[in-house]
Amino acid sequence: MTTFPRLAAFALLAGLVTGCSQSIGKDSDYAAAGNVPQATALTIEQISAKVGCKPKMQVDADDLRTAYCKTREGAFFVNTFKTEKLKDEWMDRAPEYNPHLVGPRWTVLGPLEVLEVLKPTLNGDLHLTDHRVSQTPKPN
Repeated sequence: MTTFPRLAAFALLAGLVTGCSQSIGKDSDYAAAGNVPQATALTIEQISAKVGCKPKMQVDADDLRTAYCKTREGAFFVNTFKTEKLKDEWMDRAPEYNPHLVGPRWTVLGPLEVLEVLKPTLNGDLHLTDHRVSQTPKPN
């Protein structure tokens, strides 16, 4: 190996070690696993404002909040969760016959036609039957 490739490899390795070894505080915007930025979880009020509806609260608990919304496109339910784990547990028990639009610590449950209209605004993944697997096509 010549000197230049060795220096380039060393610089790359040093950059990786430095980047991966930075301390992560509890108030950081980064997840502990791999320093991946966490997406900000939206509240029911923020989701409703984005799509232009006034939420009618159904459940307002610490772990789960659920509201009913209706827009020109149709009616749907918005759920927000305290943790991603709670969202996953809820999705495991969710009715499989209803599609979901899923984001960080939130889901929107409604008819597919409505979710397809809301998807670009909310930037969520569309889950059709298997709630753990996104059916949203990924760009090539």
